[in-house]
Amino acid sequence: MDTQSFDEWDEQHAPERAGDTDFDGVMSRRLFLRGSATLGAAAFVMTAGLAPKPAMAASKAGFTFSPIAANVADTVTVPDGFSTQIVVRWGDPMNSATPAFDHASRGTAKSQAQAVGDNNDGMDLFEVEGRTVLVFNNEYTNRSITFGNRDSKLPETDDDVNKGKMAHGLTLVEVTERNSQWQVVMDSPLNRRVTPDTAFEVVGPARGSDLLKTSADKAGTRVLGTFNNCGNGRTPWGTYLACEENFNGYFSASQGEGFVQTDAQKRYGIASGGKDWGYAWAQTDSRFDVSAEPNEPHRHGWVVEVDPAGRRQPVKLTALGRFKHENAEVVLSNDGHAVVYLGDDERGEFLYRFVSRDTYVEGGDNSALLHHGELFAAKFHDDGRGEWLNLKDAGMQDDETLVFARMAASRVGATTMDRPEWVAANPHKTEAYVALTNNKYRGERDSQPLNAANPRTKNPYGHIVRWAPEQADHGSDAFTWDVYAMAGNPTLHSDLMGGSSNITPDNMFNSPDGLKFDAAGNLWIQTDGNYSNEKGFAGMGNNQMLMGDPETGEIHRFMVGPKECEITGLTWSPDRKTMFVGIQHPGEKGGSHWPEGGDAVPRSAIVAVKRNDGGIIG
Repeated sequence: MDTQSFDEWDEQHAPERAGDTDFDGVMSRRLFLRGSATLGAAAFVMTAGLAPKPAMAASKAGFTFSPIAANVADTVTVPDGFSTQIVVRWGDPMNSATPAFDHASRGTAKSQAQAVGDNNDGMDLFEVEGRTVLVFNNEYTNRSITFGNRDSKLPETDDDVNKGKMAHGLTLVEVTERNSQWQVVMDSPLNRRVTPDTAFEVVGPARGSDLLKTSADKAGTRVLGTFNNCGNGRTPWGTYLACEENFNGYFSASQGEGFVQTDAQKRYGIASGGKDWGYAWAQTDSRFDVSAEPNEPHRHGWVVEVDPAGRRQPVKLTALGRFKHENAEVVLSNDGHAVVYLGDDERGEFLYRFVSRDTYVEGGDNSALLHHGELFAAKFHDDGRGEWLNLKDAGMQDDETLVFARMAASRVGATTMDRPEWVAANPHKTEAYVALTNNKYRGERDSQPLNAANPRTKNPYGHIVRWAPEQADHGSDAFTWDVYAMAGNPTLHSDLMGGSSNITPDNMFNSPDGLKFDAAGNLWIQTDGNYSNEKGFAGMGNNQMLMGDPETGEIHRFMVGPKECEITGLTWSPDRKTMFVGIQHPGEKGGSHWPEGGDAVPRSAIVAVKRNDGGIIG
């Protein structure tokens, strides 16, 4: 069974890149430790001196729970006093004309286009004319599961190819709570899919660029499709942002091994060796053949904006740059500009910030607010200071700067990071956090030297960095930073691999990925890491979700997922009494049958978590 992940596939198609420079230079661990000592409560040691872990974890939302132990059970585990239920799963029909999920065939292209997509990731809830709409990304689909009815575990027919294609994109469903159980409102007019074939308008500085023109779109203004949507964002004006991440894995070249990549295609991992990740979309759609359409990859890797009510056509926001987007955290500067924090989830890539040209108008028309502005990349200095570097200083044309944002960020001297994933902004304090999930190349490749913000060689466990903008204003170009948590295994290591002092044998984890604050100010941390529970990861169990206190640094384990899953995506009901959590790719290596058990096909799903006493949970 071919279970190679996107990350593993990229390993084979992302050679050491030349010409990148980290202007902080190579650091030794000794220099890092000496530098961190000068920061006081800053980098790495900010949680030193914590009191012993209390028996109960106190939430800022007013509830307590007994932190749970790590485990390897094939179920969702939550503390005593809480309960879970399945809300929606991959393949569930959205209307009564679509058949129920077929465990033997795993559906057809036609049924999948009218059913819930696969591998749910980022999500949010919206109120639309008194109805509750759950919007969530469908990042990708596991070939060995989706095509598990085929001996090859790969798409063998055109319908197979299109079925996998239709499992991607976004799902929008109306949900309601009846008899204390959340469920999809079948046949709701708000139920719909956004897929790789949905039409998007191109907006922003790259609209009409020669780099975006194809044989089907000679104007460079209209793109079909969004796919590999990872994290998400929510705007103050009530729209949903979906973030295109590993878009590179869908393009192949009909020349095969004879295909020669351009430098830009190498940097973005497009069709190395002429191959895609195994979905074979070019078999039924020639735009995914870069030999025929070399500009088509430029039309993907953006943040897209979708109206949950369906009143406006979705758009691709070119002002926010093209790279492997993780999520899009939207805040407002002190003078009303929209600020969007963005991570590029690849080893040695960058953290970005967009600042809108125009300002937010309460109750006004803000639909074009993210169409124009300036894009910056972060520079982390070893003394705990930082600055946002404007990509316009890269010396490239405006459209080139955005289409090839990675190259622009390298030119201006931004700091390479250990796979920047979700960014979360504290609703009660002007600060933001980024999950840096891991980086096997840190300190091993010239383009990714050690530095104070990324201090650990090979970094197998990941860490969380936070920053506070100067003058308590997200619009400021300067900030100070520290390390909120350095994940590790203190049962095996007493050095940097053991983690920061707020990591203990009772709460250890690896590869922080999803980050989100609840309304009360708790930081929720979701993991997508090594679940072997062996060697350096012994005692960590399955992937999990933890609750962090941004003030004390305390971290407590709240949820453990089933086998071989990722915990990703998080939102709350309007009354804050239900927490919705995503369980992605259970059984990706063949070791789970969650949620139905037995011999059932494992299915990604969204679960609702409640307090048994009916109280607020976020």
